[in-house]
Formats: sequence, structure tokens, C-alpha cells
Amino acid sequence: MKKPIILCLALIVMVLGACKNESKQRFLPPSTGGVNSLMVVMDTDLWQGPVGDKIREEFASQLLGMPQSEPIFSITQIPPSVFKTTTTHSRSILYVEQEESSLAHINKDVYAKPQNVAVATGATEGELIKNLDSLAPKAIRAFKATELAEAQRRIGRSLSKDTALEDVFGIRLNVPSLYKVGKREDNFVWMDIQIPKGTMNVIAYEMPEDQFTSDSTLVADIVRMRDSIGELYVPGPNEGTYMITERAFAPHVFPAEIAGKKAVEVRGLWEIKGYPMAGPFLCYIINDKENNRKMVIEGFTFAPSTPKRDYMFELEAILKSVDFSPKPVAQ
Repeated sequence: MKKPIILCLALIVMVLGACKNESKQRFLPPSTGGVNSLMVVMDTDLWQGPVGDKIREEFASQLLGMPQSEPIFSITQIPPSVFKTTTTHSRSILYVEQEESSLAHINKDVYAKPQNVAVATGATEGELIKNLDSLAPKAIRAFKATELAEAQRRIGRSLSKDTALEDVFGIRLNVPSLYKVGKREDNFVWMDIQIPKGTMNVIAYEMPEDQFTSDSTLVADIVRMRDSIGELYVPGPNEGTYMITERAFAPHVFPAEIAGKKAVEVRGLWEIKGYPMAGPFLCYIINDKENNRKMVIEGFTFAPSTPKRDYMFELEAILKSVDFSPKPVAQ
């Protein structure tokens, strides 16, 4: 079947990028879409077969450290015939087409800004699946980076002016103004916000620089650290109850870099010792050599019977905004 002219032009733009002969920069409208949403443009027959299965396997895989199955991205599939006008403004797009050429690459800001358009083409379903397999890790990283920047942009519209984190630890976080400081101690700050069925929470504390001495015991040491902090500062509803790391599953630990400093990322589940409450947490343990400490910042949420992916993504955006630089002196 002959392709519509507009789709041929769209593919040329995606393959070759902006025309080198353009003397003026094109105006691009702002991209649209909910955070962590992905527009997949492909024929419905492909979507319902093995190629679609591969896309779902890669781009709708389960998030780590969540109490229930939730996908990395919420996917909307549309056929190429309706990929026009406002649908092309989606922030994250995966364009898949079965044709003679074989491609697997990512273009930025094709129809809108900011935007990532990942393209996979191939002559056979097997070739498409192979190209998607190589494209997926790079595309997921690109999509997530842009989604994180979008979440931080939205957070930046109205920031908390509370200085508790700066006063106690000398750090700053871009925290929405609706978060309030609920606890402030010599080595602990807790900010939270009420959500429809629970709370979202940000906590911060510091540990000695030599807190973790062996990679072989790192996970167990992190659990001990979190449990001790929970016992000291995060009580449960009843006397003698407090937050600990969920016992049934070990947390996931990854190397990370936060604010230009080496760190580890910890994702897992928390629970209340002696009381039926639980939820996901995200923790960054940052090697702050300049201040001879491990700076720990953590986000956790309590939202029973509710999807928690986007809550945790907002917390990730907040935590990754951490700034260790001294506050500029007013002139």
C-alpha cells in the first residue's frame, strides 16, 4: 500500500533531522503529555503481534521496588494514519514501521520541544524486534531523562521557601511549596504532603563518612541504617511501632551520581514494625567528601490501593535536584 505523503515526509525528517539548508531555526511548539507517558506509532497488526509484545516487554516492564506491578511508561498506541497535528507533539514517541530500510535511532525535538522520537524500522518482524532490542535501553534512558526534566520544571513553578534542609545540612532541594516540615532535629528533617489517600514524604539525615566499609555487606548495612533512623525518627501509629525496611524482599542497590558526587541509589519497600502499613521508598546515599559525611536523602509514599509510580517519580525529581553549593550571598 502506498504510504501517505505526510508519513514519508515525517520519516525523512526523523531520519535526516533538520534540513541543513534552513537559514532560520524552526519554531517548535511545546511538547505535551502526562509524565511517564509514551506514544507508540505503528500499525495495529504489528502492535497485536510479536513486535508489539517486544515493545510491551521493554517499555512497559515492571518498575523495581514497587509493591504492585506498575509499568515504566503508560503506552498509547496509534496507527500512522492518525499521527498528525497534536499527536505529533507528544514528549516521548516511539515510531515503528515495517519497511525495507533498517533503522534504530533517536532524534530530538522533531515536532515539538522538548521531545524524543525513537525510530525502529525493518523489513521483517524479526529485524524489527532485533532493532527494538538494541534501541530500547538508549530510548528508555532518553525518555526518562526528558520526563525527569519535565517533572522538575513543573515542580519549579512553586517552590517551598522553608530553609530547614539548608539550616541543618547545608543542602537545598527543589521541593513544592505544599510540602511542609513536620519534624526538624539536629540530624533529621522530615517534609511531607497530604495526598488523596495518604502522604508523600521527604527525609534527610547524615551518617559518618566511613559508615559503609565493605561491598559484601552493603545491602545489610543500608537496611540497618534505615531501620535505626526509622526507630529514632519515623514512628508508626501506635506506641512502639516505627518504619523499617520491608523484611520479605531485599532492596535494589545501584551505583549513581547525584549533584556531581558518587552515590548509591536504593529502591525498595518500607513497612511499619508491628503495624500493617507499607509502601515504596527511594533513597540516595551520597558520598559528600567535602563535608566528611554520607548525606542521605530519601522519599517514600503511603498510598494504599493506589498506583504509586508517578508519586515516586515526583519524589525522584525532588531528590535529584539536591544542591550542595553554598547559597549565594546577597549583594
